Amino acid sequence: MAVLGGVLAALAMYVTGRPSALPPPVAPAFQRPTRAHLDHSPYFTSKLDTPQDVTRACLKCHEKSAAQMMTTPHWLWLGDEVTIPGHDAPTRLGKKNALNNFCLSVTGNLASCTKCHAGYGWSDTSFDFAAAENVDCLVCHERSGQYVKGSAGLPDPSLDLAAVARTVGFPTRENCGVCHNYGGGGQAVKHGDLDSSLENPSRADDVHMGSGFLCIDCHETREHKISGRAFSVSVEDSNGVACTDCHQAPPHHDPRINTHLASVACQTCHISSFARKLPTKTFWDWSKAGDPTRVEDPHEYLKIKGEFVYGHELIPEYGWFNQSVERYLVGDRIDPTTVVDLNHPRGDIRDPSAKIWPFKVHRAIVPYDVERAVLIPPITSGPGGFWHDFDWQKALELGAAASGLEFSGKYGWARTAMYWPLSHMVEPKERALTCDSCHGEGSRLDWAALGYEGDPIQRGGRR
Repeated sequence: MAVLGGVLAALAMYVTGRPSALPPPVAPAFQRPTRAHLDHSPYFTSKLDTPQDVTRACLKCHEKSAAQMMTTPHWLWLGDEVTIPGHDAPTRLGKKNALNNFCLSVTGNLASCTKCHAGYGWSDTSFDFAAAENVDCLVCHERSGQYVKGSAGLPDPSLDLAAVARTVGFPTRENCGVCHNYGGGGQAVKHGDLDSSLENPSRADDVHMGSGFLCIDCHETREHKISGRAFSVSVEDSNGVACTDCHQAPPHHDPRINTHLASVACQTCHISSFARKLPTKTFWDWSKAGDPTRVEDPHEYLKIKGEFVYGHELIPEYGWFNQSVERYLVGDRIDPTTVVDLNHPRGDIRDPSAKIWPFKVHRAIVPYDVERAVLIPPITSGPGGFWHDFDWQKALELGAAASGLEFSGKYGWARTAMYWPLSHMVEPKERALTCDSCHGEGSRLDWAALGYEGDPIQRGGRR
């Protein structure tokens, strides 16, 4: 009720014109750091034959870096132990064991998925996570623009590794984007607000990055632990990044807008659309994969992956969000007659910690065990994988075994959804949403779905 009261107070001020007693806005208490960095070219004068040779050379000076890196989710693909809503036992959840509705699971598909691992050689379960020389320093620090990782995270063998190593410095947007812009197997597949247009953006594309900010300016890093939370693999926000880390409240000159902050996330007004330059995937139907007669188009159909829908210049979907999510875990039973939410946002109109947030929602049709009513992640790559033999039965049998699941042998297709909170592609204040974006005819908000009887401003401030 306190949350609702904040919204209604703001609406009342909008109607009456009476200002509140809020203090004036406070300027952001931060400055972008200077970015001078040591020229490393004198330290890599000899030929380096293997990527591990590069790491050993780095560790001669940066003695603690590998040990620090090996405790992080970027290395382990697991977060800290957490309690998952609806599950009794604490769980370490991460990319290593979380299902998604894109390429479904890394289990059994490591060699192809670990192209984006911050290490070398993770091709199967025998990978040694304690081997410091397998930490990939270059993927985050090189600036040559030539460094390319392939199967199991190993770089192209034709690369002059010493030449690449001579360019190292602090991570640039390109370093982060080489994996995060292409998650899910292609450009802008997963994230609707991260793609290569942000490598050199205008202020209209993203007011922060277009003003010179790097990823690491917001995602601050200490001992190789990078702040930030991906709710595709996390269930809470203990290491999150917030607008208020820099923008001290109340940030607006108009007190009516400031009062909205009790119930509306900054992103809701300041990210009016996403996928503004490049289209993002919004729907994926795996059941259509394997048809050799269809014309292939990476934005519509691929034989190995099925049928897609991409969207461009999209309006977000909106919902209450308290910075935590529900989570489907491997082996959880589903109701195949309804949409299976893999990470539904938690919070509602009665939750004082929840705010209205913008989301990209990715919907997909994925395989499940008809008799056991559980999602089955298939093997996709390699011998026996669907991309190799185009045999769902075999791919699901292998995938179930790799995931420790029993498989009845009978499979069907389940409808699923994943929710991606939007926080990038923040627009300049001149392009933020205005009152009539959400109130009055043509509102982009579904007030009934948010728990209201209708548009609060039209109901005189009553729910």
